[in-house]
Amino acid sequence: MTIAACIFFADGCGNKNKRAAEAPPAPTPMPRVPPAGGGTKQTTKQMAALPVGYIEEGVASWYGIPYHGRRAADGETYDMETLVAAHRVMPFNTWLKVTNLTNNKIVVVRIIDRGPFVDNRIIDLSKAAARQIDLLGPGIGRVRLEVIAAPADIPADDFYAVQVGVFSVYDNADRLRAGLELRFGIAKLVPMLGPQPRWRVLVGKEPTPEGAQRLASTLNTEIRDVFVVRLDDKLPVPAPQPPPAVAESIKVWQNP
Repeated sequence: MTIAACIFFADGCGNKNKRAAEAPPAPTPMPRVPPAGGGTKQTTKQMAALPVGYIEEGVASWYGIPYHGRRAADGETYDMETLVAAHRVMPFNTWLKVTNLTNNKIVVVRIIDRGPFVDNRIIDLSKAAARQIDLLGPGIGRVRLEVIAAPADIPADDFYAVQVGVFSVYDNADRLRAGLELRFGIAKLVPMLGPQPRWRVLVGKEPTPEGAQRLASTLNTEIRDVFVVRLDDKLPVPAPQPPPAVAESIKVWQNP
């Protein structure tokens, strides 16, 4: 069966927020800021940890019920009333300062989940985080992300794949996975647990985001809305608390 035929059976795209009536503008990656004390050229592997000061701009959305109370991608329970978020490639436990570019309101969040799986969006905020920057009503809005704290990078764990769909019927997901595995060598299913379990279909295992993007371009000729995602094969470490310096900065940003 062809990919086009298999993808017909997909009965969910994993979209955590469908509030937008129009397609938002494309996200605008910003230049990465090199670590202090050095101006040497960095490879993609060296940049994989996203150094403090890395900036990215694009469209944010938010998610709440029915995801509240379910297990997030890092293994912990998602609580929509905590300041957390989902990103497709940033390592878990990366701390971000998120600025709503419409009103300059700021919130600090920790990455615990994967998403948003909607084209042209860069982050899915928790309900509490969206409320803090007045994003609940609009549902989406342009934001700036800035890395303010990040876990230590382990280059051997930096691998990327392409997500091609999310299914609520296991047989449909596995049928697509099997066909893609024959063509591309590596394809896997990643469960999304909840009242109605679903399965993400991921293809490839590339050591760089650029390699995964090339694979995504190939797949995009046959499947719409494919996404580069980080592979999370290792069990996550317990989530740390914010560093004291970050916690103090939060108070300043929230009360200018």
